[in-house]
Amino acid sequence: MNSFGQIFRLTSYGESHGAAIGGVIDGCPAGLSVDVSAIQADLDRRKPGQSHITTSRQESDQVEFLSGIFNGFTTGTPIGFLVRNKDQHSGDYSNIKELYRPSHADFTYDQKYGFRDYRGGGRSSARETVARVVAGSLAKQLLAQSGIKIAAFVSRVGEVALSKTYQELDLTLTESNIVRCPDPETAARMIERIEEAGRNHDTVGGIITGVATGVPAGWGEPVFNKLHADLGFAMLGINAVKGFEYGSGFEGTKLSGSQHNDIFVPSEKGIKTVTNHSGGVQGGISNGADIYWKVAFKPIATLLKEQNTVDVHGNEAIVNVQGRHDPCVLPRAVPIVEAMAALVLADHFLLSRVSKL
Repeated sequence: MNSFGQIFRLTSYGESHGAAIGGVIDGCPAGLSVDVSAIQADLDRRKPGQSHITTSRQESDQVEFLSGIFNGFTTGTPIGFLVRNKDQHSGDYSNIKELYRPSHADFTYDQKYGFRDYRGGGRSSARETVARVVAGSLAKQLLAQSGIKIAAFVSRVGEVALSKTYQELDLTLTESNIVRCPDPETAARMIERIEEAGRNHDTVGGIITGVATGVPAGWGEPVFNKLHADLGFAMLGINAVKGFEYGSGFEGTKLSGSQHNDIFVPSEKGIKTVTNHSGGVQGGISNGADIYWKVAFKPIATLLKEQNTVDVHGNEAIVNVQGRHDPCVLPRAVPIVEAMAALVLADHFLLSRVSKL
């Protein structure tokens, strides 16, 4: 239950206020040149304390590789790694050890296990995604050898939304601002919306858009491991995610079949489609077009204000959460969305090689 992937497989471990977060990556082919600085750069995009619109928790999130890499190359054996926790304020959570925070995993963890780590949510904390970013960043390097690129960006914060499609944007501008939106004017309004939520001790949700380019036709399975289904499974497993769509998504339901169909035409590189309502996947298998998707994130459940709740005995209570928390998860979730997409595509890349033996 703590592993993801079939061939390129991540098993993660650790809690928000434990000694470390880490993982084991299995199935990565031998001989891959590993750029540790690129992995660290992705971790830096995810880490707390990077701007005034994120939590003030200070973690360097420095990755330490323990096995599976020798002289800068993967050996084909399990790649063990860890990222140590250094700025835990576990005492901030002592007042909620017998309270259930609204919309958190406190109650459900108690129901499942009969026990829970109340320090920052323990295993349910989004800090676990550190391991996903490390593994996903390595997967991106594997995919890059085949010319595949993955990019994600914030396309909506609350009611503030981009009006342009990803094709109309310069995605190299995504990292030019703290909210990670590639349109500077929209980014400024998004930052204002997050600041407003923070001033009100409230939170705000939104949408992250992702796109993978260079994926060849033929990746994916026709029934139970459809490529888009695995992408959905990956995205819905990210903390705070409430929805996933790919291609035309829900907006596609407004079109007729004749409007929605992607017509095939010949091209210099073989066959392509005139439009891409399918989002690069047809019948669960990639068709060579860009794969694009959207992920909906709810407003973070932790509010720095009093809320009504109950305690572990079922008595009415008031919860007043302390600590350091994000008013909006979106800026730090961009590298997580990229990482999970990379894990799925790296897995299907290796599966495609097996299917053709």
